[in-house]
Amino acid sequence: MKTRTLGRAGLHVSALGLGCMGMSDFYGQRDDAESQRTIHRALDLGVTFFDTADMYGPFLNEELLGRALQGRRAGVVVATKFGIQRDPTDPAKRGISGRPEYVKAACEASLKRLGTDYIDLYYQHRVDPATPIEETVGAMAELVQEGKVRYLGLSEAAPDTLRRAHQVHPITALQTEYSLWSREPEDNILPTCRELGIGFVPYSPLGRGFLTGQIQRFEDLAEDDYRRFTPRFQGENFQKNLDLVARIKEMAAEKSCTPGQLALAWVLAQGEDIVPIPGTKRVPYLEENVGAADILLSLEDLSRINQLVPPHIAAGQRYPEQMMQSVNG
Repeated sequence: MKTRTLGRAGLHVSALGLGCMGMSDFYGQRDDAESQRTIHRALDLGVTFFDTADMYGPFLNEELLGRALQGRRAGVVVATKFGIQRDPTDPAKRGISGRPEYVKAACEASLKRLGTDYIDLYYQHRVDPATPIEETVGAMAELVQEGKVRYLGLSEAAPDTLRRAHQVHPITALQTEYSLWSREPEDNILPTCRELGIGFVPYSPLGRGFLTGQIQRFEDLAEDDYRRFTPRFQGENFQKNLDLVARIKEMAAEKSCTPGQLALAWVLAQGEDIVPIPGTKRVPYLEENVGAADILLSLEDLSRINQLVPPHIAAGQRYPEQMMQSVNG
């Protein structure tokens, strides 16, 4: 597995990480045993970068990752997040907090669930509009001084917010959605990261699985799969986006790879400062994703992909309207 560096402070990670969210939440039934096998297989394949958050489960995902990494923590970069609070009686209800006292309490709880003495990369999951970013990052910086956190990150933060945060303490990575059908970061966010020397971590680089070509009908999604409530998977948008995937499939066949591998290879080709974290809970899909790191795309290939799937062509918003209000904050 090749490696890449996030930020100017030198956080070295595998070129591809593993997003663990779907192992515990949002994408149908859990299978902790299979998920643990997937994490162990990722380690064997050289994946060193694992992404979780306290709200996944909620809390179950951090516990799962902590168990899976017992005895294998050395050399592994664990990234987790705080900031989205789910109602214990109704997890569908959510709030956002960046209050300093909450930051400290959330970190202590995550350390315990992960079974570790330190978090390698600690993200604010969503920006709290009621708390100045300087106060939130100030509390995060204190965690670094205490040795509980090594590097700081933000998720779904707007360029101006990122600049203000970076003045308080160096931000190592910004995480946001980025893929062939979510290219909005190219407009302002990615240029800001590069100006400030901040690494870029795309989540959902496979378009929540849509770009793999495995989803052909709305009914392919489990009844408890949250993608059923996402605009890009609904109504006319579904078929329009399926037509985009057909273009990717055609080129992937010519390159002797899967559509998902082509989509991941495209993300990787956008810069050495980019480390995508495709998520899966199954070993075969993990192995397929890791194979994308060995696919080289020529300038001609990249130009053709840009013509087949130009920016802003995906039909529908990436989240329901209420959730869109909390992104790019």
